[in-house]
Amino acid sequence: MSNKEKVCFPSENKEGACPGVLTGDTSKSSMGLVVLQEWWGMNQVIIDEAADISEMGNFVTLVPDLYRGKVATDRETAGHYAADLDWPGAVQDIAGAVKYLKEKGGIFILSGCKKVGATGFCMGGALSLAAAALLPEEISAAAPFYGIPRSDLCDVGKIKAPVQAHFGSKDTLEGFSSPRDAKALAEKFDATGVNYDLHMYDTGHGFTNPTNPNYTKEICDLALGRMVDFMKKHLQ
Repeated sequence: MSNKEKVCFPSENKEGACPGVLTGDTSKSSMGLVVLQEWWGMNQVIIDEAADISEMGNFVTLVPDLYRGKVATDRETAGHYAADLDWPGAVQDIAGAVKYLKEKGGIFILSGCKKVGATGFCMGGALSLAAAALLPEEISAAAPFYGIPRSDLCDVGKIKAPVQAHFGSKDTLEGFSSPRDAKALAEKFDATGVNYDLHMYDTGHGFTNPTNPNYTKEICDLALGRMVDFMKKHLQ
């Protein structure tokens, strides 16, 4: 089982240094992956999911705590946290996480991770796309799950890294992750020449989260397996 280590890394976010959880066999992997939280915060679900992803693909994963210790347990609070989040500041946190992985890479990798990708879920999915658009030199691949950033945060058409996107065909979150939004994202990518794959699943929002009613192990395993294969291809 991969080790989990609480870390804190520098960030240009006005909130200062960002805490997080680092996971992976740090003596054997040079592939880094920033795993971004849902709107709940850095709860046990995302920590465990990052650990599972680390083990599946032999990645060094880092979950940045974008809320800096706050964790929501109900939808109303989660909505407030997500609405109050400084999204450009969160991208700065992601930049700090990438730099940390490349410089540190864990306890035993003296040279750090060679390449770093970004994946995330819901709010984290949107942020993984934003990071790819705004941090083109840092993000080598992006795999968003059911989340698209607002156009006033970034232009996803400017993404240079390969993208693998995952959405639910029964997702009802219009303006964020519905099938209509996924189609518009694909059309934007087609128009601007972004290298991407889009996968649709017969389910609703949040389908990789085991606490979500839309979760099914079969679909979750399929989607995460695709993401792991994609990241292994682009982070070697």
